[in-house]
Amino acid sequence: MVLKVFFPSCCSSADSGILIGRWISEQNSAVILAVVHFPFIPVQVKQYLGEVQRVTKVGVSVLGSWSNSKQEKEDSLSEFLEDLGTIFCHEPWIQISKEGDSKFWSCSTLQKHSKNPQEEEIILVYYDQRKVMLSHLHPPLDTAGQRAEDASKLSAIFDTVARSRVLFMTDRYDEGPIKLTHWQSDGVEASIIVELMKQASVPACMLLTFLLSLLSGICRSRVLKFWPLSFLWSKLSTCEQLGHRLQHLQVISSTKKAQNQNQLMRKANIFVSLLIDVALGILLMSWLYRKNRIGHLADTLIPVADHVAEELQDLLQWLMGAPAGLKMNRALDQVLGRFFLYHIHLWISYIHLLSPFIEMILWYVGLSACLGLTVALCILSDIIALLTFHIYCFYVYGARLYCLKIYGLSSLWRLFRGKKWNVLRQRVDSCSYDLDQLFIGTLLFTILLFLLPTTALYYLVFTLLRLLVVIVQGLIHLLVDLIDSLPLYSLILRLCRSYRLAAGVKFRVLEQQDGKPLRLLMQINPLSYGGVVQTYRLPTYSCYPRDSWASLCKKLFLGELIYPWKHKGEKQN
Repeated sequence: MVLKVFFPSCCSSADSGILIGRWISEQNSAVILAVVHFPFIPVQVKQYLGEVQRVTKVGVSVLGSWSNSKQEKEDSLSEFLEDLGTIFCHEPWIQISKEGDSKFWSCSTLQKHSKNPQEEEIILVYYDQRKVMLSHLHPPLDTAGQRAEDASKLSAIFDTVARSRVLFMTDRYDEGPIKLTHWQSDGVEASIIVELMKQASVPACMLLTFLLSLLSGICRSRVLKFWPLSFLWSKLSTCEQLGHRLQHLQVISSTKKAQNQNQLMRKANIFVSLLIDVALGILLMSWLYRKNRIGHLADTLIPVADHVAEELQDLLQWLMGAPAGLKMNRALDQVLGRFFLYHIHLWISYIHLLSPFIEMILWYVGLSACLGLTVALCILSDIIALLTFHIYCFYVYGARLYCLKIYGLSSLWRLFRGKKWNVLRQRVDSCSYDLDQLFIGTLLFTILLFLLPTTALYYLVFTLLRLLVVIVQGLIHLLVDLIDSLPLYSLILRLCRSYRLAAGVKFRVLEQQDGKPLRLLMQINPLSYGGVVQTYRLPTYSCYPRDSWASLCKKLFLGELIYPWKHKGEKQN
């Protein structure tokens, strides 16, 4: 049977003593956590290990002896180290000692209480204790069979080192009866700045929590449930983004401690996302208010709106003639063209009525960029929706007329075949019609069929314009979704300290000789960037089309309305 001993590389220069760690019987493995070097009192060591077990819930015990002597091993020291196995009573008793002509360590086992001692093959694995303790293991999502078993074994080793954090809070300079050697032996790592920030964050979080609870109470009040405010809150992307960011602020300002690694990473990702979002928004705001760019933008907006209106008028004049040489219904063509031209005239009047106030509106809207770049992008999306409202109206009018004719033609086509639509059973049933019904159905079918090309042409043109606006808004919402959901802290951690996000381990052979234990070096394989995004991606509002391409094409053919891609009130994790 193979015995695996995981030994911390930081203990390679420790003085002689005993090895403490955890014995994993299911894997026949020993995870060495620290070295207690001489002199020590066995009773005090047992009491100390009992306290560690009570705090960490890890079965820490004395696993063997450690000999670090530059000279040849003395017989008295060898006998003393072997006698320690009778005091602490662990089977097998692991003995690690330094070889004279090698920088590595030899490893052997001693079984005194076993009636039939078996010679075991030993694998000595060196690992970086600090990296293993700070890292978070991410097993593969598609684990099955042997891979799942290997992932569980590896998780037990990582979990043992991570849960033994209390053991590493003491160093060799502590005044106590027990002297330990581990990765913090030269002094416990600490940062005055970090500790001061932790102390200062408590009252700041309490104040922020109070303000956010007050703001949340105002948002949930009955005032916002009345018709005008509730309608605006549900339709404007800016209000939705503000509500989304308000939830993020409530998460990071919560004084409740994170229960696990995923909650801690989620809080850190939200905090960094908010910080970068606000920083980009402030940069955008400083760029807008420099060199009077707001005034130039306001002066450009009115001519652009007039140019778009003129292009639409030219397009309608083209449709009212003989577009692409097509023969249209003259009467219906003139009615629809004049109807849409009148709407364009109303829209131009509306724009010129607001022209004196546009610069002031843009000046105050630019201040909202301090709330974040995503808020500014949502405001841009809402401004595009307001400026293209006449295109949306044209699309709705054309879609309703086209849909009415399509459903009318399908119903009359069933009449010719002696069928009808059963509303109660939701199916097509047979039906007998008299002569008058067939005659009226024939007239209506002929009228709708000859009027369909004119309506379909208007519907096609305005649908293309509407799809263009929806695509622009969809790209803006995709950018907002990217900023909201991208785990920036995890990506920065992967870039700077890749060992913190571990996908697995790899072993490098250090020394392999006949008759001696195999010596391996365990190195951490970092999680890929795609895996980081997939694992720690923040929940956000969906901004993707709900329907498939086949369903979308079906809706376009039948004349059903195509709404923007961003569905209000729906979250996607």
